[in-house]
Amino acid sequence: MATPLISSFYSPPNQQLLCFINNTRKSPSILKSLLHSSSSLNHIISHNTKLSYLPRKYPHPFKRFHSISSPLSVIFARPIHSYRVLAMAEQTPTSTSHSHKHTNRLATEHSPYLLQHAHNPVDWYPWGEEAFAEARKRDVPIFLSIGYSTCHWCHVMEVESFEDEGVAKLLNDLFVSIKVDREERPDVDKVYMTYVQALYGGGGWPLSVFLSPDLKPLMGGTYFPPDDKYGRPGFKTILRKVKDAWDTKRDTLIQSGTFAIEQLSEALSASTDSKKLPDGLPQNALNLCAEQLSRSYDSQFGGFGSAPKFPRPVEIQLMLYHSKKLEEAGKSVEANEGLKMVFFTLQCMAKGGIHDHIGGGFHRYSVDERWHVPHFEKMLYDQGQLANVYLDAFSITKEVIYSYISRDILDYLRRDMIGPHGEIFSAEDADSAESEGAARKKEGAFYIWASKEVEDILGDHAILFKEHYYVKPTGNCDLSRMSDPDDEFKGKNVLIELNESSALASKLGLPMEKYLDILGECRRKLFDVRSRRPKPHLDDKVIVSWNGLVISSFARASKILKGEAESSIFNFPVVGCDPKEYMEVAEKAASFIRSHLYDEQTHRLHHSFRNGPSKAPGFLDDYAFLISALLDVYEFGGETKWLIWATELQNIQDELFLDREGGGYFNTVGDDSSVLLRVKEDHDGAEPSGNSVSVINLIRLASMVTGSKSDNYRQIAEHVLAVFETRLKDMAMAVPLMCCAADMLSVPSRKQVVLVSHKSSADLENMLAAAHASYDLNKTVIHIDPTDTEELDFWAENNSNIAYMAKNNFSSDKAVALVCQNFTCSPPVTDPKLLESLLSNKTSSRA
Repeated sequence: MATPLISSFYSPPNQQLLCFINNTRKSPSILKSLLHSSSSLNHIISHNTKLSYLPRKYPHPFKRFHSISSPLSVIFARPIHSYRVLAMAEQTPTSTSHSHKHTNRLATEHSPYLLQHAHNPVDWYPWGEEAFAEARKRDVPIFLSIGYSTCHWCHVMEVESFEDEGVAKLLNDLFVSIKVDREERPDVDKVYMTYVQALYGGGGWPLSVFLSPDLKPLMGGTYFPPDDKYGRPGFKTILRKVKDAWDTKRDTLIQSGTFAIEQLSEALSASTDSKKLPDGLPQNALNLCAEQLSRSYDSQFGGFGSAPKFPRPVEIQLMLYHSKKLEEAGKSVEANEGLKMVFFTLQCMAKGGIHDHIGGGFHRYSVDERWHVPHFEKMLYDQGQLANVYLDAFSITKEVIYSYISRDILDYLRRDMIGPHGEIFSAEDADSAESEGAARKKEGAFYIWASKEVEDILGDHAILFKEHYYVKPTGNCDLSRMSDPDDEFKGKNVLIELNESSALASKLGLPMEKYLDILGECRRKLFDVRSRRPKPHLDDKVIVSWNGLVISSFARASKILKGEAESSIFNFPVVGCDPKEYMEVAEKAASFIRSHLYDEQTHRLHHSFRNGPSKAPGFLDDYAFLISALLDVYEFGGETKWLIWATELQNIQDELFLDREGGGYFNTVGDDSSVLLRVKEDHDGAEPSGNSVSVINLIRLASMVTGSKSDNYRQIAEHVLAVFETRLKDMAMAVPLMCCAADMLSVPSRKQVVLVSHKSSADLENMLAAAHASYDLNKTVIHIDPTDTEELDFWAENNSNIAYMAKNNFSSDKAVALVCQNFTCSPPVTDPKLLESLLSNKTSSRA
């Protein structure tokens, strides 16, 4: 789903724009010059032209970008809730029959998003030289449309404009039209989204940009309705005016686009001669970020910031890490304040409608402050990160609510999002048909309920269920004025828990266990009925970076969830499997990537897979997120081969993306001339930045090896952070994971847990669970079987101390653990409980 460019309607800071300002070595007046120079087409079109719209209540869940209140707000349309664009739900979708009136070049592509547009009357081209050459040959501008297959407003613009014969004729006659899947080509999306963000202060999908034949941006926006309304030009008018401007003011437009790209390129590829951060900055940045987040905390409904509310897991990670540091410093009161914010937020999210109570997993975000009415698409990157923060919360509290939610997410993925060979799919759409054969789709149709429907399905238990989930005959989207201002869900219910289960059970005179059993059985019945509804579209692309986030969560769950009490009982939709099964899922997914998305000869990754690897090479995020996942697979009990592959990938990442002179990692390899910007990105948004994750990877690798290899990893990490010194100093809230990474690198001595045992030993499983029972990001777990010659040789080559300890502490019948820090190791222990105690805060500080 996407909204158009917006100004002050959406409150979080424009992180990409701030990155642009803060990373440049020049004056911020660059931005002013860029805006002045690049806005010429806007003035050419019309002094009063508004190039963007806000037709509904939903702002767009941009992957990295947010909007900003700025002086530019005068050029944007204000929120107009009365203006309702006919959504895809109210139009005829693209035909699904075998006979099509139109077929364009997209029909031969693999991307689900491109295939959705393969039968538009628009003569679409995929991104590539054929399209660029055609634009040069015809001497016409390019219309570039970027979106993704589960994007609600992409569907809307397709139905309204791209399936319209009149709009298609304008596009075909006046432009060369190109479609890009932003999930398949994030590098292309980054160039033009950055341009639109810098120029207008907002962005989203569908992204609509006009380019010169040499790919310089001329003007951009997001969603455009087809016709003029409320004094604003529609898409057809804009097409004509852009072409007229191209014919009459071409030189000015091209100069503007060239200047914009030059300035953005300079600003977004910052470098530094400094090789490390100033002393004290890591701790100051960590404290500043926690302070800024605390000021934005919603004490009534949880979360950081106001509506719309996004589950930004990197914020949770920062607050947990900061609280841990405070506790270690003896500041337990301050530490508990941070933990309360996190735990309350996680509980509110779990109880809200953003959580799918019937099928598991989380939707993209909520439109209101109460986490109630969501935008219903489900994205893989959310699931992996949220599972991890709920696992962290469980490891700190040992409360089953957090392990339940992490299982809920992972079970949803196992059931609905994993292919036969272990590959993990990308997303599920927000829109679906209300019934089989229906000619239209509606947002949330698969997930919402009428009160009468619940009564018919649940019978005698309907009263209990309806009270628990606030189900009302008139519909329940009335908790906030922002939940459903246009009455799109009138008479429908989005399940939300407003009361404590214990209070409701007591009111009904039921034992708590019986009450929860009834709820679980009710959810199962609704799930069975829901399963017969038309399902949302599944985007079955396999994206390496997103798979990495999920592989990590499955691997970590395999040991952390061993800490659940034996008496723990789970109700549907949780299966409650043996945690060992989660490691099997993680390793199978990693094996799929190695088999299908990795070239054993060049050691390079492909970015994505669908019916074969995509044309796009692996990007920084693919390498960084996968390396992080492989380290987790190894540290949580996987074979040493995963660690070896992680080190190989790190070497290739450094070769392809590292700026050895200026510091930092670029997001692309830089060998594709059609991609005009090579960016060093730092913003930790809906996904963490590749630079933040890479620094943590380097720290972890440096703690496993010794000598020059370890020194090299640390030096690279220090240089990467130095590039973003200004960001850490002035805008810490934009880079929460990088703040954690900077502090981790500054820790004088990282804790090492060395486990020596046969790999097939049950004792090793218990020792691994004990090693990971407590939350501590400044800890490395190494396990070694000295009877495995290849494994021993690996450690002898990379860390002879580990090999030496393994030889001298091996026991044929027990797993042996040693905790090492500050060049000193504890006496060996063979009892998992003793190891767990040794690693707890109080005991380890005395050791």
